[in-house]
Amino acid sequence: MPKLIYSYLASLDGYVADPAGRFDWAVPDEEVLDFINATERDIGTYLYGRTMYEMMTGWENDPAVAEQSPKSAEFALIWQAAEKVVFSRSLESVSTQRTRLERDFDPALVRRIKAGADRDLNVSGATLAASAWRAGLIDECHVFLAPMLVGGGKGMFPGGLRQPLELLDERRFGNGMVFLRYAVDR
Repeated sequence: MPKLIYSYLASLDGYVADPAGRFDWAVPDEEVLDFINATERDIGTYLYGRTMYEMMTGWENDPAVAEQSPKSAEFALIWQAAEKVVFSRSLESVSTQRTRLERDFDPALVRRIKAGADRDLNVSGATLAASAWRAGLIDECHVFLAPMLVGGGKGMFPGGLRQPLELLDERRFGNGMVFLRYAVDR
């Protein structure tokens, strides 16, 4: 059965954005991006909230994003080939192919999408992922830890979450980033 994976680049102290909303300290280099591409090839559907979706549209709508490097171009193709579901009450329409808009996050809908999928799903965006965590939908957590402490900002995990995890894989990169892959222990 396909898995719902929460994957994110975060600071060592667990933030996806610093107090100013920046995350430039977590930009992957080519080695990390190559590894991300290898893991993302198994993703058939991305689940996004409005903010994360709007950040990701550049992978389809802005050629300069893919032209940053060969691995960026590869990621753009992977991202464009996947289905996208955007959960937003404020977004009026979507601007990318293979994308549908849902007004409310509905755990039952996510379960149906997952049941009908033949490839893994990925949930991105800390706010949307918090809803998925609380609904018990997350099967795996992939964390790319940047060698940076930012001291506050937007946390990767929702407050009050208590969830046992089982370490499945780990990898160190030359730029100091570390990848950790966990299964959710149910």
